[in-house]
Amino acid sequence: MKQVSQNYKTGAIRLEQTNVPAVRGGGVLVRTHYSVVSAGTEGMKVKEGKMSYLGKARARPDQVKKVFNTLRQQGLAATYQKVMNKLDKLTPLGYSLSGEVIAVGSGAEEFRVGQRVACGGAGYANHAEVNFVPKNLVVPIPDSVSTKHAAFATVGAIAMQGFRQAEMQLGETACVVGLGLLGQLLVQILRAAGVTVIGVDIVEARCELALKCGAAAAVGPDDPRLRNVVGRMTDGHGADTVFITAGGSSNGPLELAVSIARDRARIVDIGKTKLDLPWNDCYMKELNVRFSRSYGPGRYDPQYEEQGLDYPIGYVRWTERRNMSSFLDLVTDGRVQLEPIISSVRSFEEAEHVYQELAEGKGDSLGTVFEYALEEDFRKSLPTATAARAVAGRTRVDGVVRLAAIGAGNYASTMLLPHLKANRAVVLDGVATASGLSGQDARRKFGFRRATTNHKELLESADVDAVVIATRHSSHARMVVEAIRAGKAVYVEKPLALNLEEVKLIREAIAESGNDRLMVGFNRRFAPVVAEIAKRFRKVQAPLTVHYRIHAGQLESGSWYLDRNEGSRFVGEGGHFIDTISFISGSRPVSVFAQSLRPEKMTVDDLENIAIVMQFENGSVGNILYLTQGGPKSPKEFFEVFGGGVTAQMHNFESVTYYEGDRSSKNRWRVNKGQKEEMDAYIECVKSANPLPISLTELIDTTLATLAVIESLKTAAPIHLADLYKATD
Repeated sequence: MKQVSQNYKTGAIRLEQTNVPAVRGGGVLVRTHYSVVSAGTEGMKVKEGKMSYLGKARARPDQVKKVFNTLRQQGLAATYQKVMNKLDKLTPLGYSLSGEVIAVGSGAEEFRVGQRVACGGAGYANHAEVNFVPKNLVVPIPDSVSTKHAAFATVGAIAMQGFRQAEMQLGETACVVGLGLLGQLLVQILRAAGVTVIGVDIVEARCELALKCGAAAAVGPDDPRLRNVVGRMTDGHGADTVFITAGGSSNGPLELAVSIARDRARIVDIGKTKLDLPWNDCYMKELNVRFSRSYGPGRYDPQYEEQGLDYPIGYVRWTERRNMSSFLDLVTDGRVQLEPIISSVRSFEEAEHVYQELAEGKGDSLGTVFEYALEEDFRKSLPTATAARAVAGRTRVDGVVRLAAIGAGNYASTMLLPHLKANRAVVLDGVATASGLSGQDARRKFGFRRATTNHKELLESADVDAVVIATRHSSHARMVVEAIRAGKAVYVEKPLALNLEEVKLIREAIAESGNDRLMVGFNRRFAPVVAEIAKRFRKVQAPLTVHYRIHAGQLESGSWYLDRNEGSRFVGEGGHFIDTISFISGSRPVSVFAQSLRPEKMTVDDLENIAIVMQFENGSVGNILYLTQGGPKSPKEFFEVFGGGVTAQMHNFESVTYYEGDRSSKNRWRVNKGQKEEMDAYIECVKSANPLPISLTELIDTTLATLAVIESLKTAAPIHLADLYKATD
């Protein structure tokens, strides 16, 4: 199938040939009939893509802040790699479409194949011939609404949410500053609610269109008649609400809004424009400035959008899905007319040309709609689940490892795949991703021979020796079991499992298949600085005391780490630190005791500031402090090792200081957490059929010790790993 992509690094927009996405639980596959081009949102992305690196940084100061935080914690090389990967990435465009359902995932049975639907959501309702869309971003199209007009449902929901934020009443007067696509829809919604509307725009043709759509008046922002019009229509009081749907870097729209608003009026910002509030004017009028966030409640909430958990209507009347349906109801009744604002209907094949026109400011892109050809039957090319068959997972006679990757997200693309691409012993055979575009991007950047949206296609392939699993945490154990039973050598990013039941399933798969070729991404032990420390303390021949302090920092709202279905944050990365202590001490953990800060009303699953004490077989003791509440500039990792009259202090992989007798020495290192060394070791062992770099016993020990931390927090008692082994036998 075809899909529009943008490379943010170069700004290039292309019509890519990609794979049809797989249908997943909680959503539907939709064949697109029409999609709407947003001249505002997408136009901004097109312009930013054409900017220099400095221009991009100025346009996104929020991202620049993240870069500096990463630089402090991970060093220059890792930060540069991460930034370049994020820039040089194919990203989808589009967020509002209509079409027909061609496949239904489990949990989305309210829809049926062949049903007409409207879909929303950046990253889901893309300009693509087929999209997978979660059910809370899909609404049925009423029988009397054309499929073309229904494509505007998501843009209409943005206007609906702005209207609801204003809490306007029948008979009030509103001013809409900015009469682009969003402004034109808002004018009609306001009129349907019994509100008198005054439109403002610098383009005369858009003012004329607003009048046709129901505005009582529409003038330019610099027109001397504007304030007279507002005064005459409000008895001299000013507008009850001013909506800003304009975009840009000028503060003019806001200053205009303040000047024409009545005392104690509302200003609702829907567009993205400069908002430098004139304090004295806002204070004297006691203005209420509000923001309208996208399509409505549910936006940016992964539990709502991705997991399909709806908000009860008694508590949240208008979600983004209900806003989409409400907008289509207005179209059904004829209170919103879409034909007047459709400036052009273009073939999807013209997409590259359309965006070129948008970048050059040519033509009137008010309501551009892509129309898709419907000759091809995409149902014939849908990915289907197939039973994996066992194949030989040992070295080949040609001395290379044919490898497949499942998942190609940001971590895999910056920390794993570049090293695999550079390894001459590796042939990158295939990559499996949830979306066709991300698979195409991985092929482009790393040279995979093929891409698919069905990972089992790779597992059953006799051309694949080894797999790298770098998907979200909740899928790790299941995919490891599938790959083990398929006879592959398996590398999986941490964590190996989220609970004891998953550990049991993995152990059973290994025992039944006889394939123990498993490795987990505990890369810290491969870091040169850690390897040096471990080597030095191997000579001590005495129990060690290891203190490891991690300042993980607070997560951003909306991070998928906050999704409890993916396990707690500590379960996700705690294995790194447990494995490192086990490696340095040269011994197996036998018991774990953990305590945590317990703020009022916080459950065990919410706890992150954890103190952990571990006992090891050889008498060593490990202490881990896993913290999130410190200063944001704190280095992430610090540990110190004591034993045999020697102390070593490791500072965030940048340096290590040794104290022995009356002497001290400090060695500086380039920040390196061992990903390259880890990948090279894995490939060498697969190629030579030698045991993998971390033994299966160590992998299970570390996984069970990580889970023991959570169990100890729940029981307030030490947890013995022998008991957990029995539970997973």
